[in-house]
Amino acid sequence: MSTVLSSFEGWKEFLSDRVEQGKKMGLTEETLGNLAYEIGSFLDEKVDPKNEEQRVLKEIWDVGDEEERKTIARLMVKLVNHG
Repeated sequence: MSTVLSSFEGWKEFLSDRVEQGKKMGLTEETLGNLAYEIGSFLDEKVDPKNEEQRVLKEIWDVGDEEERKTIARLMVKLVNHG
């Protein structure tokens, strides 16, 4: 996963692929958002940001409460769906 996290574009591509797989499996937008939240929580606790975009996201994640973090996760899913 370290290669995936080395660039923000690589991360978005990885997330986009996972979202598409989830959709093909019949997962709802809500479920995809919840999974993105869990991934975000894992990354926040276990992975140091590898680039400026990830540092900004981590800073925003760290100041947000649980509901705001869930919104960030849903927005990331939306970003890769439309980007």
